[in-house]
Amino acid sequence: MLPRKFKMYFKMYWVRIVIIFVIIGVCILAVWGLASLESFYRNITLATMPINLIMVALNATIFVFMYITFMQGGLAKVSKSTIKGQNVNVKWSDVIGMENVKEEAREVVQLIRDRARVKKIGGKILRGILMIGPPGCGKTYLAKAIATETGLPFLSMSGSEFVEIFVGVGASRVRRLFKKARELAYGYGGCIVFIDELDAIARKRVFSVFGGTEETNSTQNQLLAEMDGLQEAIGRSGEPLTEQNIIVIGATNAPEENLDKALLRPGRFDRKLYIDLPTLEDREKLFEYYLAKVQRDPSIDIGRLARKAVYKTPADIENIVKEAALIATRDKGDVIKHKDISEAMERVELGLKHKLHMSPLEKEKTACHEAGHLIVLYILHPTEDVFKASIIPRRGTLGVVHHQPREEVFTFDRQRLLADIKVGIAGYVAEKLKFGTTSSGVAMDFKQAMTIAHNMVWKYGMNDAGLLGDYTIIPESQLSDKVKETLNEETNKIFVKSLKEVEDLLNKEKPLLDRFVKELLEKEELDYDDIDAIFKEYGKFPMKSA
Repeated sequence: MLPRKFKMYFKMYWVRIVIIFVIIGVCILAVWGLASLESFYRNITLATMPINLIMVALNATIFVFMYITFMQGGLAKVSKSTIKGQNVNVKWSDVIGMENVKEEAREVVQLIRDRARVKKIGGKILRGILMIGPPGCGKTYLAKAIATETGLPFLSMSGSEFVEIFVGVGASRVRRLFKKARELAYGYGGCIVFIDELDAIARKRVFSVFGGTEETNSTQNQLLAEMDGLQEAIGRSGEPLTEQNIIVIGATNAPEENLDKALLRPGRFDRKLYIDLPTLEDREKLFEYYLAKVQRDPSIDIGRLARKAVYKTPADIENIVKEAALIATRDKGDVIKHKDISEAMERVELGLKHKLHMSPLEKEKTACHEAGHLIVLYILHPTEDVFKASIIPRRGTLGVVHHQPREEVFTFDRQRLLADIKVGIAGYVAEKLKFGTTSSGVAMDFKQAMTIAHNMVWKYGMNDAGLLGDYTIIPESQLSDKVKETLNEETNKIFVKSLKEVEDLLNKEKPLLDRFVKELLEKEELDYDDIDAIFKEYGKFPMKSA
């Protein structure tokens, strides 16, 4: 393997080696020539030598600049440096919260390690691996772990680096990237090329007579050709590079259906790794991992944090811990406490607190509005818990009821959707019940509730009129007035029925409503423990899903 690496370096840098030897030879000849001259001519030559050297250096600089710009692709130059797999230094143990996808990745690593045996059997090494998932879930981290475990050189670029306004530049960059990868594969037996944000060059190709898509199309066409191995593998010395174990790992946040089908066919991206949001168990491991890096209070309940962080990505959890460290430092604390992490979650999700001067009446209306949300959420919602209620303004709102699902929910049934509507209109009902009038603060609540009711009837078939199907995909001009009128009546029926149930509940629980208004006015914020204690004091318990 060592002679192959020397041979690889010579092929990659033979031009530099030749130049160095030529310069050394010229210097030796110059010294020998000066020694043979008479002293008079030798002095003249030495006197003019600095000026000659300056002129030669200037001319050489101009020539090199012009050569790089016009002959060597200037704009298309790939400037990314090579990283050896072992120097990436991201191990399997560092990849937290992705246990299912790690098992698939381990199989990929084993196939890459056994590439010689795969070739002997007659199989072919994996050509490409596509990672699909939400942002912040560890796709780049997993790619680095694969490079570390295989020990292969690692070339990393972003899809946006191939995109330019000049037609052909992106394709040229793809050629240069794969040329470099082939040279490294020749020396190390393989090379990993990681392209982040692949959708920048992998979207479905559009062929327009008006132009404007040629650059993206040409870049993608070049990528397809390179992944097929259609490009002749010729090294810098002109010798064919026969061994081309190049594995392309692509990562994207875009849905799979948005990518060009030509890239997704077998022989290009052979494996697809679907990376989802971490589960409850994964979130516990993530909190343990990141909290182990900071000074924390041992009494922190990691299980409770994990339950509160439903739908959070690994990047979100890392950011929450970092934010909690800043909060603890600001408060002159020596360790991170549970309240610091709780405040960090709220700051990340809800925004910073800011003080507004509100009149006592407006503040009381806000407290009443949030108390209405809180009571209906706690008593009627089957899947969510209240973690905080606040009347401190944040991010353009005067108050907020912070709630989270008790566990991951991937589909929403009728009971869950109706509960969301009831929670949304509860603030309106509470204001009207206590003050006899309402405020503009209900606008966003109504918008969300009406959207849910509309979708239930128009998209999900949850109506009593027997109109099944997704009517939103049919142009309204093709729907009869009778159908539209029936659908709108069903939507309004859901809204009115939900409104009646909320009114009945808050009328029945008016003492509880008054109590929460009083508590919010006094404390401004109520945490889960405070809220739960008050409800139990009144003999109330949260609704459980069926």
